[in-house]
Amino acid sequence: MISVDIDSIGQIAKEAGSEVINIYQRDFDIEFKSDQSPLTEADSKSNDVIIKALRSLHPDIPIISEENKKVPYSERSSWGQFWLIDPLDGTKEFIKKNGEFTINIALIRDGLPVLGVVYKPVDEILYVAEKNSGAFKTEKNGKISRISNNVHYSELEKIKVVASRSHLTAEVNEFIQDLEKEGKTVEMISVGSSLKLCLVGEGSANVYPRFGPTMEWDTGAAQAVVMESGRSVLNYETSELLNYNKESLLNPWFTVE
Repeated sequence: MISVDIDSIGQIAKEAGSEVINIYQRDFDIEFKSDQSPLTEADSKSNDVIIKALRSLHPDIPIISEENKKVPYSERSSWGQFWLIDPLDGTKEFIKKNGEFTINIALIRDGLPVLGVVYKPVDEILYVAEKNSGAFKTEKNGKISRISNNVHYSELEKIKVVASRSHLTAEVNEFIQDLEKEGKTVEMISVGSSLKLCLVGEGSANVYPRFGPTMEWDTGAAQAVVMESGRSVLNYETSELLNYNKESLLNPWFTVE
């Protein structure tokens, strides 16, 4: 397999983040895709920066991105590895200007993420993870820390449940009520984008139940961070690791735990 330098992928995410912030700090137009999800100039600009850079570094690795996702399964089903990109995860948060959006780049190999980069441009926070090498968080001041979380939420009496700021469902409320029926004390944390997965990875939250639609590019990069931190992203129906490059790029319900 082709060797990939994770530092160079992190730098690509930062470069895309700079372009996103330039747009974030001024007025911008909002369009709507066929599914009525919002699209901004920042989505497109970030996508262009990432794809150009990845193709320059690794021209032989194919790419799936939210903004150019129409690769037929008959073609991609034979891919041993590929880049999976969300150039702006949390477009709704971007539009609201609450800062809770990320740039996500994952390398998927044989159905699972083996490298992931999650960048939060507003705070200049970078999460990186590589299979068997650990997960790390770099802060704006340059501080680098290894992140790990060795405690499963079921072992705790007080549980921090992280949920989507824009997509809280009745099923998630029921999940929380079931914990409370077990005598657990539940604290809710609401945040946007792939940051929810990263919070579980670093131990700032204990579990993230996602009982609503997401796409593969929403989770791939952050799943690498979660897995290398010692936690898991599990298909809610099968309790198996969330996997990638399915015929449908829609994720099943899952829990990060």
